[in-house]
Amino acid sequence: MLAVTLGHLESARTLLQHATNVNTENREGWTVVQEAVATGDPELLQLVLERRDFQRYSSRVGGIPELLQKLKEAPDFYVEMKWEFTSWVPLVSRMCPSDTYKVYKQGSNVRIDTTLLGFDQTNWQRGNRSYVFKGQSGDSAVMMEVDHETQQVYVEQMRMISAEDLQFLQPSEEAISSRLTTPIVTTYIDTDKISFERNKSGIWGWRSDKCEPVNGHDCKVFGASNVELVTKTRTEHLTETDKVKARAPKTPLQSFLGIAEVEEKQTALPETNNEEYSHIGNPCNITPEEYFDHTVDLKGRDIGRPKEVNTKIQKFKATLWLCENYPLSLQEQIMPIVDLMAISSSHFAKLKDFIQMQLPAGFPVKIEIPLFHVLNARITFGNIFGLDEEIPGITRIMEEDRITCVVDDSCFIPPASYSKLGAEVRRQFSIEEEDELLQFAIQQSLIEAGSEKDEVDIWEALRAQRPSRPNTPNIHAEEERQLQRAIQASLALYQQNLTTSPDSGSSALRASPEGGEADSPDSLIVSDHDLQMALVLSQREREEEEQQRRQEEEMLEQVLQLSLTEK
Repeated sequence: MLAVTLGHLESARTLLQHATNVNTENREGWTVVQEAVATGDPELLQLVLERRDFQRYSSRVGGIPELLQKLKEAPDFYVEMKWEFTSWVPLVSRMCPSDTYKVYKQGSNVRIDTTLLGFDQTNWQRGNRSYVFKGQSGDSAVMMEVDHETQQVYVEQMRMISAEDLQFLQPSEEAISSRLTTPIVTTYIDTDKISFERNKSGIWGWRSDKCEPVNGHDCKVFGASNVELVTKTRTEHLTETDKVKARAPKTPLQSFLGIAEVEEKQTALPETNNEEYSHIGNPCNITPEEYFDHTVDLKGRDIGRPKEVNTKIQKFKATLWLCENYPLSLQEQIMPIVDLMAISSSHFAKLKDFIQMQLPAGFPVKIEIPLFHVLNARITFGNIFGLDEEIPGITRIMEEDRITCVVDDSCFIPPASYSKLGAEVRRQFSIEEEDELLQFAIQQSLIEAGSEKDEVDIWEALRAQRPSRPNTPNIHAEEERQLQRAIQASLALYQQNLTTSPDSGSSALRASPEGGEADSPDSLIVSDHDLQMALVLSQREREEEEQQRRQEEEMLEQVLQLSLTEK
């Protein structure tokens, strides 16, 4: 961390060659990779990223034996997890994503079915895929991605890789350039003051603890208050042009969403001289003796570039529906699955962070986290053991005081007709790409709602994510406008030629595709009239769409104003 922060390339290279731990943070919560980005040195950043990815992969694969043991010890089950992003604003809610994970667990085998694959311009990409994790003898495991639409299976043997295989983990030049031209972001939940309390129902004088049924289970409703989501953004490594691109103006919608921002800039620096320790990574000239002596007051000085930090603080109150007699155990059965999926899914990684807090007694059948005042993230467990809907391969066992199930081996075996491929041929999204995908989707939903200038960094609230890029243009609308202009220009040119050169114009149209007779003047007039009518209808349709869009904008603006007035 020290060598990277100071920008000492050769020192960092030597330390990385001796297997120094890269997955660490400093006291302010910044990682080694983020400090490497802050130096602005692409070679240093590439070295750190390469070693970090190698250590991450090794630690994940190295943890398989312990994970397999936890899975074997946990009872078998089947459950469905529904992810939803909901909103009470109709124009926003219509584009919110949702998905249902179907989770099968048998011994050390896990299968998860999903339908939400990605986002393409203006539509959610849906599919039908299964991810199968199968433990094998010798503390090894196989990961399979089953695409039921193309009937293909991608098989990957999870194994340790050697240091010679680092070339496969080398980041691309585009990834390096993207990091160096975008702000550095870290996000964490401050839970120091968090408290859980029972929600109440009824009117004054007759209030009681609130209980609600969720999927046939009686649940106690708790509220988690005093939860602060802190997002810090650093920009000292950016050029002025990059800062302008990344800077988003404060809008009424952002105020409505309840985001408080505090900017912290260290601009006043002590005068530098030609001392031995003067360096671009140490502009404050802090000596090693001063830095390592905890009794010395540095008076705000620090190593590295002077930091330019923008802090966003969002306070929210989560709601939990807890069932004390739910058939599943959170720690014994669900947490191993979450640990497994958190390896590659940021959705599960954030769920893991939340449920690892000291929750009240009971299983969280439903969790609702307000990301903003108009947008909620909701996770609901349901159809446990196939009680609500029969699932092939799941057999329930009714005992005196509990219900269990048996999961058949066939649930983890792809159909024999499916073709098997190696994992190296498939395009796997990284965690950062998945985050950018959802961020783009949210921006597109706001564009569809007619408020594309009100950028909302929603995914920043779920995970440390780079701030959104400038507004994404509506590609389809632009193409339609260009096509319309081309048609109008072509029609104008055609009419001009028809008026000025009737002979040449008629001779040019004389040869028909079937070799028949030339078109008559009456047919030309009819064709020209049809073109005119098509253009008029197209223009009328565009005007109606524009009017509808303006009405939607006015409706959304009224909703926002009313909400601000109530606050």
